[in-house]
Amino acid sequence: MSEKRSNFPLPLSSVTGTGTRKPAAPAPVATPQTATQNARSNSQATAARSGAHGAHGVPAPAGPSQPQQTLARSDLMATEAPRRAMAARVARQGVKDPQVLAALETIPRHLFIEQALSAQAYTDVSLPIGHNQTISQPYIVARMIELLKGSGKPLQRVLEIGTGCGYQAAVLACVAKEVYSIERIKPLHELAKANLRPLRIANLRLQYGDGMLGLPQAAPFDGIILAAAGLDVPRALLEQMAIGARLVAPVGAQVQHLQRIIRTGKSEWTSETLESCHFVPLRPGIV
Repeated sequence: MSEKRSNFPLPLSSVTGTGTRKPAAPAPVATPQTATQNARSNSQATAARSGAHGAHGVPAPAGPSQPQQTLARSDLMATEAPRRAMAARVARQGVKDPQVLAALETIPRHLFIEQALSAQAYTDVSLPIGHNQTISQPYIVARMIELLKGSGKPLQRVLEIGTGCGYQAAVLACVAKEVYSIERIKPLHELAKANLRPLRIANLRLQYGDGMLGLPQAAPFDGIILAAAGLDVPRALLEQMAIGARLVAPVGAQVQHLQRIIRTGKSEWTSETLESCHFVPLRPGIV
């Protein structure tokens, strides 16, 4: 791929060394979330054992994680049929990867949205999560992860730009050995931690920071996925791809398309433009 001029010129030096600090304890989240309520119903000991996501240097598990469920069994059983129906619908829409479809069946999407919207949790729609952000529709989550996997070797280290409420990060953690996810909006970063805590996903690390700078201290990645659309893919992210790695991102302003980029050499990338989509804009900085 020919080198593109970045529309977001930000220095890599501004992020170096920021990932080693342990994040502060989660702040109270104003948005009522089903997962937050579940977390509160668990014992304090369980919450303490789950720890804070985001610490680097923790040994990674041998393979993709299956959530260690600390949720009420009745709650999971009640959503088993809707989760299976959702995965089956996504399969009919064209997603074929069995590991991705199994991840959709595994992760309870209703834990990541407001309780008032729980009736729509397993429909194929995006839903508001506050701060002018959304949780993506199940199909687009599955499609992007399938594109990220390709037909090659299993995903090892993956970087997600835009944690949001944490749902896509949880799905990614079912198919990749190690997942890092960055969120630039502090209340959403805290919300994702609260939503994910009951699932106790050991191979997922959350980071508060500017996603457009990537996470150089954890690079290189063999997969990068963006949950927000820029006019171009930031150069910093391209540089943090391993040789042979894939990056999947929505690109565009009013009209957006999914783009998959593969790094083929030290200074070489190829790209392909795929289906249309609609995402919130990619923005620099932290708030």
